[in-house]
Amino acid sequence: MNLKQFYKLLLFAFLVPVFSSCFEVVEEISMRNNGTGDVVLTINLSQSKTKVASVMLLDSVQGYKVPSKQKIQQELAEAVAYLKKSEGISNVKSTADFNNYIATISFTFKDVSNINNITKNILTQQKIKATNTSSYSFNKTTKTFSRKYQAVGTAKTEFNKLKSKDKAVFNGATYTSIYRFESPVASTSNPSSKLSKSSKAVMLKSNITDLINGKMNVSNQIQLSK
Repeated sequence: MNLKQFYKLLLFAFLVPVFSSCFEVVEEISMRNNGTGDVVLTINLSQSKTKVASVMLLDSVQGYKVPSKQKIQQELAEAVAYLKKSEGISNVKSTADFNNYIATISFTFKDVSNINNITKNILTQQKIKATNTSSYSFNKTTKTFSRKYQAVGTAKTEFNKLKSKDKAVFNGATYTSIYRFESPVASTSNPSSKLSKSSKAVMLKSNITDLINGKMNVSNQIQLSK
């Protein structure tokens, strides 16, 4: 998943008008040993729900049109419809909690590489400029899960063109990736990775501004016990 871009599709309408730094983007991938798995994508604005609720009552904020609940639900429905047509993807679902302002999209994949094609096609469809490239693979024989991440140089440049009040939306915002496995993890290549007590899950958390500015790389190679 390409961090901010997929979530911009999922619920980007919240981010533009709210201008609140208190939001969290979470990507969860649960891998099975046979190469299939599940994905849950979440954007959580619950820490700012009072402010979000107030903004949602307005027509526009600082020149940005505030989306209606119906518009947000439409965006989610379109994302679900697209995913259902994607190769290797099934069991697509979405949720939108307008009390706490949390939205999710979840689906099952036949092979983790199916995600790579989805991301590319969705970004093209939505005319969203990528801030990074990211791809996934899982070798069933060696039991190795890999995420290759590379920041796009223009991302920092485009970010710096934003007005200070627009940049502020990302201050304190976080991105968290969680990878779960059926077998224990033997090693991880990213030194910022944190292993669960069960040794079957790996978490990596970063400030979104660090990702945009290229200060954080979320590439990881996770070796499972054989």
